[in-house]
Amino acid sequence: MAKNFKSNGNVWVLVLLLLVGGLAGSAAGNALAPAIPWLKSTSTIGLQPSTLDLHFFNLTFGFTFALGPLTALGFILGYLIYRRV
Repeated sequence: MAKNFKSNGNVWVLVLLLLVGGLAGSAAGNALAPAIPWLKSTSTIGLQPSTLDLHFFNLTFGFTFALGPLTALGFILGYLIYRRV
């Protein structure tokens, strides 16, 4: 029998745990990078900022996502914690 999906209210808990895991992994990677050089390797994905200027309204949109080894590990640990809760 298939597992039941978690209710929509717990999606915010998942987002929070992924955010905390990613931030913790990124901070650990930055702290350990001088001792372990391969932790500096990251892949950057995203859109460069673009601006729509209508003289009375400015809208800027863009995002970048830098994924390093410990950041990915933080995301995985955040997801595993979510599955246990």
